[in-house]
Amino acid sequence: MEWFTADGYWLSRLIFQRALAVIYLTAFLTAALQFRALIGERGMLPVPELLRRTDWRTAPGLFRLHYSDRFFALVAWTGCAISVALIAGVDGRLPLWAAMLLWALPWVLYLSIVQVGDTWYGFGWESLLLETGFLAVFLGNADTAPPVLMLWLLRWVLFRVESGAGLIKIRGDDCWRKLTCLYFHHETQPMPGPLSWFFHHLPRPLHRAEVAANHVTQLLVPVLLFTPQPVASAAAGLMVLTQLWLVLSGNFAWLNWLTIALALSAVDWSLVAEPPAQSGAPLWYEVVVIAVTALVLVLSYRPARNLVSRRQAMNRSFDPLHLVNAYGAFGSISRVRLEVVVEGTDEPVVHPGTVWREYGFRGKPGDPRRLPRQFAPYHLRLDWMMWFAALSPAYARPWFGPFVQRLLENDRDTLRLLRHNPFPGAPPTHVRARVYRYRYTTWRELRATGRWWHRTYVRDFMRPVPPGPSPVSRTRRS
Repeated sequence: MEWFTADGYWLSRLIFQRALAVIYLTAFLTAALQFRALIGERGMLPVPELLRRTDWRTAPGLFRLHYSDRFFALVAWTGCAISVALIAGVDGRLPLWAAMLLWALPWVLYLSIVQVGDTWYGFGWESLLLETGFLAVFLGNADTAPPVLMLWLLRWVLFRVESGAGLIKIRGDDCWRKLTCLYFHHETQPMPGPLSWFFHHLPRPLHRAEVAANHVTQLLVPVLLFTPQPVASAAAGLMVLTQLWLVLSGNFAWLNWLTIALALSAVDWSLVAEPPAQSGAPLWYEVVVIAVTALVLVLSYRPARNLVSRRQAMNRSFDPLHLVNAYGAFGSISRVRLEVVVEGTDEPVVHPGTVWREYGFRGKPGDPRRLPRQFAPYHLRLDWMMWFAALSPAYARPWFGPFVQRLLENDRDTLRLLRHNPFPGAPPTHVRARVYRYRYTTWRELRATGRWWHRTYVRDFMRPVPPGPSPVSRTRRS
C-alpha cells in the first residue's frame, strides 16, 4: 500500500529513535543506582510487599514471576545494555522483525520496573516513556520507510502532552489566567536548576510574556501538528524551543527531553537529506501496524474525554500497560517554598543545647550557600518526594519513617542517595526533621552573604527519634 509509508521521514525516525534510546538509558541507569534503598528487599517500600497486595491484572510484569534484588539489578542493567545497543544503531543492522523485538525488550523491562515502583514511580514521565516506547516498537528500521500511522500516533502523544499541560493550567490556578504564575514558579518548583535563581529575577513583564507564550505553545500550537508541512514542522519547532527553555529553568527528569524527541519526529527533514533506498513494507508488518493503530485509537477514548472534561485528571494511566495516558503539569502553583530539612545528632540525650547536623541532599535545596545543580534528565526520586513531603506529610507517610530508620542505621544504600552524611564514623543517636521556608535572596543579599537562599524555621516535621520501630507515626500533620 503506497499510503502506508512516508519516505521523507526516515531522518525524523532516526533522530527520534536515538533520542529515545538515550532516555531509556537514563531511566534504566536511574533504576539501577537507586532501587535498593527505595524498593529493594530492605528498601523503604519493598517490592515483595507490593506484590503481595496487588495482582497480575492491575500490575503485570516480569517480577510477578520472581523478585530478588539481584534479579532487579539484572533487569535494570540489561535495560542499560540494550539502550546502548540502540544508541549505537544495532537495530538498523537487523531484519525488521528482529529490530522490533529489540525495541520491545526495553519496553517490557521498564514496564516491569514501573509496575513495582510504587510511589517512587508515580510520575507522569514514567507513563510517557512507556507509551512512547510502545509505539517505537512499530516504527520499523532502515529496511522500510517509516509507517505513516505510527508517525501520526506519535503526534497524538505529543498533542496530549502539550494540550494536557495547557488545559490543566487554564482550568486550575488563576495565576495562569492572570499571567502571574512565574512570579513564584521558578522559586517554588520541585527541583530548581543552576539558572532558576536568575530566571526568578527576570523582570515581571517578561514573566507575564513567558506565561502568555506558554499558553500559545500548549493550547494553540498542538493543533497545528495535524496540518500539512511545513506548518507542522514549524509547530514542532516552537515546542522544541519551549521545552529547551524549561530545560534551562529547572530539573524535570526526562520529561522535557522526551517531549523534544516527540516533537522532532514531526519535523520534515526531507530538505536536509535525501532518503536512502528502502524496500516496501511486508504485508505482515502492515497488518501489525494497522492492528496496533486500531488498539491505540480505542484506548484513546478515555484520555481524549479527559482532555475536554472540566474535571481533567493530571498524569493518569487508563490501562495497566500504560499504552495511552493523560498528561499535565502544574495545575496549581505554590506561592511559598517549604523544605523538609533532616538533621541528626550523636549526643545520647536530646536537650535544648543539642548540636544538630544537617543531611545534604543531591538536588533539593538545603545549604543556603549551595547553588542548585543540574541533574535532569537523571531523576533524583528521593529529592522529588521530599518536595511533596513539604507540601503535605500525607505524601511522605508511607516511606518517611523507613527513611529515617535507615539513617539511624547508617544504611549504606540509603546514604548513597544523599550528597552528604554528617555521621560517617557511627550512626546518629537521634534524627529529626523540620520545615523551613525558603526564598531566593536578592542580588544585594547574594553579594553580601554569598547565599542563594534565605530560610526561616516554620515548624517541626518530625520530633527527634532514636533507633527503634519506624517513626512514621511521629510526623506531624500540616
